[in-house]
Amino acid sequence: MKTERLIGILSVLLQKEQVTAPELAEMFEVSRRTISRDIDALSAAGIPLYTLQGTGGGIRIMPGYRFDRTVLTNKDMQELLTGLRSLDSISGTNRYVQLMEKLSAGSSVVRADSHILINLAAWNKTAVSQKIELIRMAAEQGKKLHFHYSSPKGESERVIEPYDLVFEWSRWYVWGWCETRQDYRLFKLNRMTEIRTGDPFVKRDAPLPDLSNEKVFPEQYRVKAVVQPAYRWRVLEEYGPESMTEMPDGTFLFSFGFTDRQSILSWILSFGEGIELLEPADLRGKLKQFGEHLTEKYRDMTD
Repeated sequence: MKTERLIGILSVLLQKEQVTAPELAEMFEVSRRTISRDIDALSAAGIPLYTLQGTGGGIRIMPGYRFDRTVLTNKDMQELLTGLRSLDSISGTNRYVQLMEKLSAGSSVVRADSHILINLAAWNKTAVSQKIELIRMAAEQGKKLHFHYSSPKGESERVIEPYDLVFEWSRWYVWGWCETRQDYRLFKLNRMTEIRTGDPFVKRDAPLPDLSNEKVFPEQYRVKAVVQPAYRWRVLEEYGPESMTEMPDGTFLFSFGFTDRQSILSWILSFGEGIELLEPADLRGKLKQFGEHLTEKYRDMTD
């Protein structure tokens, strides 16, 4: 576990110019004392770390450094390179593999043959790659982002101070200070259009995003539904085995929390006849109305 954490700290320092001990402690869910010991261990291994004290201070890697490859095992190197290559696959650059060269101590080739293949590219990889590069540059240069945003709550024009790109829940997000909400928010890249950079901004001491399900997807509605056996694979893939209980007749009782009503309706309808919504009861009425509307709309259709 310690080795994995040390590699994680190195990865963070490769991607961020500076990070504080409290931020690392929160990120890796350990005490500040443990982080201090980790920093001492990395320094003792020959990694040129230094700490700036006072307001605006933090932990940095000495500019122009080069790591001794013996710090990491060959397996560690392979797994780290695999992850860095996966980031390059979506960003459309070789920036992260270039960072790996600093870890390789002059080695030109490090084989990623740990039997793990990672493809983070979405079907619209080109569009996502362009957004990632634009947002990364805006965050690096301290420029505001202007964009149109589409969400279940409606359409809106947003201006944010971008701080971090986040890959989580199989999607890309940007974390930034939203001028409309006057708070930090996560925005899904696939919902952002007409993105452009704006005026420079003075960077805040931005906190790391809370990526827990309870924070990002707070439960507003408890959904209960009966799922047909043929759709077990889908519920298992999307919500895990804890979300369903097998019934004596072979069907599955599904129970899970959703954040908004529209998501519930869309999800239920995507199953066709493979699911029956039990709760919330008022949404059963909505589905009935929707079915009646479809029947009326296609009444004149013939097979």
